[in-house]
Amino acid sequence: MKRHLDWYAEKEPNGRLFVGERGAPFRRSTFGRKWRRARAKVGLPEDFRFYDLRHTGHTLSTQSGATLKDTMVRAGQSSEKAELIYQHSDDERQQEVADGIDLRVRAVRRATSQASSAALEV
Repeated sequence: MKRHLDWYAEKEPNGRLFVGERGAPFRRSTFGRKWRRARAKVGLPEDFRFYDLRHTGHTLSTQSGATLKDTMVRAGQSSEKAELIYQHSDDERQQEVADGIDLRVRAVRRATSQASSAALEV
């Protein structure tokens, strides 16, 4: 982010973050060309849209432990419904959740079993 601000953004306090090649406001057609080149350069599929990055960011945020409110604040969302549109869950994440549930159930069973054994010994 710092490099982008240093190299590309206007320097004034209220300056634009994204400026066109000739210092004018960034135009959609210019962005489209640059996005397609960047996407190809890093090997993303042609149907990967720039906006998909927003979905990815929201999903990674919650997977890293952020609450719904945390992600709403980060993204500037005003409603839970709007925020939930951007969050996704894949098979890998579902397996992580299942593994977490399994660990908790096993811990409770172990604690219950140990408590029962201790009560029998008394």
